[in-house]
Order: sequence, then structure tokens, then C-alpha cells
Amino acid sequence: MHPTSIDSAGKPHSYNWRDKTGWRLQLTTKHQLTPVPFTQVHLDDAFWGPRMETNCTVTIPAEYRMLYETGRINSFDLKWKPGDPNPPHIFWDATVGKWIEAASYSLATRPDSALDAQLDWLASKISHAQQPDGYLNTHFQQVEPEKRWTNLRDCHELYCAGHLIEASVAHYQATGKRALLDVLCRYADLIDATFGISDGKKRGYCGHEEIELALIKLYHAVGNQQYLKQAQHFIDERGREPNYFDSEARARGEDPADFWAHTYAYMQAHIPVRQQTEVTGHAVRAMYLYCALADLANELEDEGLFTQCERLWEDACLRRMYITGGIGASMTNEGFTQPYDLPDETAYAETCAAVGFAFWNHRMLQFEGDRRYADVIERILYNGALSGVSLDGRTFFYVNPLASDGHHHRKGWYDVACCPTNIARLLASIGNYVYSQSAADAWIHLYAQGSGSLQIGESQVILQQITRYPWDGDVRVIVQVDKPALFKLHLRLPGWCQSFSLSINDHTEPDLPITRGYIVIEREWRSGDAVTLKMDMPVQYMQANPNVSAMRGRLAMQRGPVVYCLEGCDHPGLQLDQVRLRTDAAMSDIFHPEFHPELLGGVVVLHATGTITEPVRWDGNLYQSMQIPSPMVNLTAIPYYAWDNRAPGEMRVWFHTG
Repeated sequence: MHPTSIDSAGKPHSYNWRDKTGWRLQLTTKHQLTPVPFTQVHLDDAFWGPRMETNCTVTIPAEYRMLYETGRINSFDLKWKPGDPNPPHIFWDATVGKWIEAASYSLATRPDSALDAQLDWLASKISHAQQPDGYLNTHFQQVEPEKRWTNLRDCHELYCAGHLIEASVAHYQATGKRALLDVLCRYADLIDATFGISDGKKRGYCGHEEIELALIKLYHAVGNQQYLKQAQHFIDERGREPNYFDSEARARGEDPADFWAHTYAYMQAHIPVRQQTEVTGHAVRAMYLYCALADLANELEDEGLFTQCERLWEDACLRRMYITGGIGASMTNEGFTQPYDLPDETAYAETCAAVGFAFWNHRMLQFEGDRRYADVIERILYNGALSGVSLDGRTFFYVNPLASDGHHHRKGWYDVACCPTNIARLLASIGNYVYSQSAADAWIHLYAQGSGSLQIGESQVILQQITRYPWDGDVRVIVQVDKPALFKLHLRLPGWCQSFSLSINDHTEPDLPITRGYIVIEREWRSGDAVTLKMDMPVQYMQANPNVSAMRGRLAMQRGPVVYCLEGCDHPGLQLDQVRLRTDAAMSDIFHPEFHPELLGGVVVLHATGTITEPVRWDGNLYQSMQIPSPMVNLTAIPYYAWDNRAPGEMRVWFHTG
């Protein structure tokens, strides 16, 4: 069967080419890896295990209470009337959808009859809110019923539909129940009947992407190819001239020039998607769009879309990513500005953007098993996403700066509550990111104690990891097979690792091949075979590209995948911007890592010495000479993700040297 795409008229066309000899050149792209579902991965380590437990037992219930208390749940009762307080907002449905998704993931791995019944009750409530034609949006059904589908640019209708679709698929996969899935299939059918290029249809697409990736998920769940075609329509139509948002605004009696964001680059609709060469605009919207691009590239084996994803990925990762894996520097557009604009104190780095960035990298990872995508996932998970939730699971960051004067803190909820529910669904499905499989290969992308059950060809394979990662670089993998099996085991060699050793059944293997950043071991495996990977994990100074002017001449601390910071509560009486990191000795003489089991849930702390620039009396002078030498001080660095979990105070990641 030839790889095909579906054009805008629904007709397939081939992407195969042949050279002059008649040999087919495969210019299409398809996933070579399949992620091992989180339901087949068990993590019992001291790092992710407690976080997943807290997410299930504290975060998800707490978020439900806030959804209920703020009216989001009962908005599906459709009892709000004009003049009543607390009108359902345009994005409320999406927040409920993400909570259902997180709760469903939790239910899939941690059976809970009360949660199961709660989800059934909520599914019934949503079902009763649906209109006879399939439409479902609590804002437009109650607050502005006459404005349905009139402002796709600003009003999130399709965005909300997308998150409810994702919720329905997750609930169906977790429970096998179709109640919510059938509701959202009817809604998707209405969307398909409403949007397209045929006469009588709207050629529009959502200002906030999400529906595209959701429709592809729905296509996989129920097998209706029309959902895949509709996702492709939304992607291919986006940014075409005449721009739909212009015509839509005129139909509302508005001048398109009055658009509040001033440019459709804000929602990646300034030019057709296939022509975009830089990541632009609102970071979360961009990530959801790029997830859909990667999904569609795989489904259609579309080399052009895959190449586009790579081009955009390189722009994001090589010019616009914080050292924590956070993205989106500006509060003004909650997203991207010019390349290398990465300030620390004013960093926006929205939690949702980091979560979406992980989703996109995970999709890209499955094409060929390239380490660079897994490296970014790891950076996000251990730093810029995990910082979005407190250690007790009750409060959340919307914005994740890399420096604070002591006034930035997590909150229990937000009026725009996208981030709490997004981090909850990520943590509930964290096992998704650990392993992949194919007919003859197994991949370990992330290191965490526990096990994964894989299907390699006809063999059932269990990979058990024994490790203290991320605090220790030693990983022992024990292979269990139902019968001797020949396959390749790919072990990621993280980008931070500069020295390692590997042994099989305690025999050192010095010359194994490394492909795309993965150590490849091909052999006939027998139960009990053990691979031991020992990765040196020294403290490293990290520096930014010189084009990042805000970080020029400054260093950050990293050990393994974990980025470190200083907090004011560990340095009373010291202003952190006065701290200078030492470069006058070996790192092993400057830094002394030590595991503190009772601190911040158990962390490796970096004890170090540095210098400070002491404040002096200025006596009205504008300039005067600097004190040399600078006094020596003791420093205590903690993982960035764990900051703001103790006494309020300063925090800083980047420091000058001295």
C-alpha cells in the first residue's frame, strides 16, 4: 500500500517518487517507534512515584473542588440566565476537559470506584447539556447563543471542543465506556458538517489551536477517517489568503485592522502553516499546532510536514528555549519574541507551554528515536514543567521565571486555570515518556526505577530499571522474556553525559555502537540478563549562546538533568544578585553534592563556595572603585523545580562569575 495524503477535496494523492533506475525513493515519513502506554509502565522510584501519588490523591481532587466551587462543573446544567453572576467563560469547558483527562489517566492506573462514579456523573451532565444538533459549549449556549461560530479568532469554541474530545477519548480508553465519547463524536460530526471548503461551509479554524490534534486522537479511537480529514483541513486552511479572520471580523461589523493583538502571527495564522519558518506568537497555541503537524505528518507520511516540524523545532530549541525547558519569553503575547530573547527575571515560560512542548517532542521522538527530542523532554520534565506544581500538589505556577525578588508565588487556582489541569494530566501519564517499542527494537528514553511491559515482535518483554536517577547516574536494566528473544535494546545516552561505562551481565562492553544518541545492544536476550549503565554525573556550569544578551557572562549550575538555583531562605542577609560563581578551581573542589532525604521531598543539594560583591557606601557618588578581592561565602543550591516551597524569598538561576 502506497503512503498517501488526503487533499482538501478529500482525494488521496501519492508522495512516492522514483529515480531514473525505477527504484522508489521513500520521501514519506512514518513513526518507526510506538510509545509504550503508561498503563503498561509502573514507576516505583523515589522521585516520580510520590509525585504521581500526590497528583492522584491531592491535586486531582483539589482541582475538582475548584472547578465545582467556581461554577465550571455546574455550568453544564445550563441554568445561568442573563443578569446572573459568574457567567460561563469562553474557556471554561476546556479546563473541565483537561481535568476529565487527568482523572481518567489516574483511573486507568489506580482504580478508584468513587472517581469512576464521579466521572460517570460528569459525563451524564455533559451529555444532557448537548444540543440536538450536537453543539456543546456552555458559554455560547447560555451567554451569547446568537454568536455561535461568529468569532473563531478570539472565542475558543473549537479549542474547548478539542479538550472535551481529548477528555472523551481518555475516558473511553480508561474505562471502555462510550457515554462521553459518543457525545463528542456527535459534536465532531457537527464540526465536520460546519467547516470545510464545500459550498455552505465555513472555511474557518480556531484562533487557539487544539481541535486539530484532538480530532486525530478521535480518529484513532473510533476509526472515522473524516475526523482526520477535518484536522488536515484546519491545518491546511490556516493562514491562507484571504485570511478567514479578516472576513469573519467584517461580518461582525468590525475592522480587521483593530485586532487587539495586531498580527495573526499571535495565533500562527499570518501565513500558511507549511510556509512558516519561525515559531511565533502565543507559545501554547504554537505547541498544540505543532503537535498536530507531527501527528498529521505521521498519518499521511508527509515529508513536507515532517521537515516543517524539524525546521520549527530547531528554531524553538536552538534560539528560544530556556535552560529549564520553558518557552515563551514575553508576558505581552504569552509567547515568543525575537530569537535569543531569554530574560530571566521577566521570563513568562508558562507551565502550559512547557507541557505542550513535551507533547510535541514526544511525537517527534517516535519518528526515528533521535536523542535530541528525548533530551528536551527530560529537561522539561525535571525543570520547567515540574516547577509548575508545589511539592504538596496544592498550588501552581502559571509563570515560571528564572529569577525572583521574592514576590512570585504559586497559587491554589487561577481565573484562567489552564495550567493546573495541564500539569495534572502530564503527571498522571508520565509513564508514557519512558519506553518505546517496535517489531525488533526496544527503547529506553528516560531513566526511572520501575518496569515497562513491551511487545517486541512475538515476544513479551519486561524491562526493569533499578536506579536512583536523577540523583545518581547508575542504571541497571534487567530483562525478562517469556522465551529467548533476539532484539535491539536502545539506551539513551543523555546529552549532559560526558563519560560513561556499560556492562552486560557484569562484563564490560566498550565498543557498542551509538545511533542517534542511543547505545544499541543487539543480542539474543534471556531472562535475567542485566545491563548496567554508569553515567558520571558531575556538576556542570552551563553557559548560554553569546546571542542571549541577558545571560552574557553568566553561568548556571546543572547536575545530570536537573537545573539548580539559589534561594534566599538558604542565604539570609545575602542579596543573590551579588553572588559570583567561582571558576578558579576544579568543579569537584568547588561543589559538593549531598543527598538530603528530609529536604524538599528528598533532593541532592549542591554545597559550594562562591564570592560576593559587597555593597559599599556611596555617599552620593555616581561611580567609585570596586572592592577586590571579593569575600568568600558558602552557597547551597537546590533543584529549580523545588523553589518557593519553603519561606518566601529571592531565587536566581543565572549568576556572574568572579
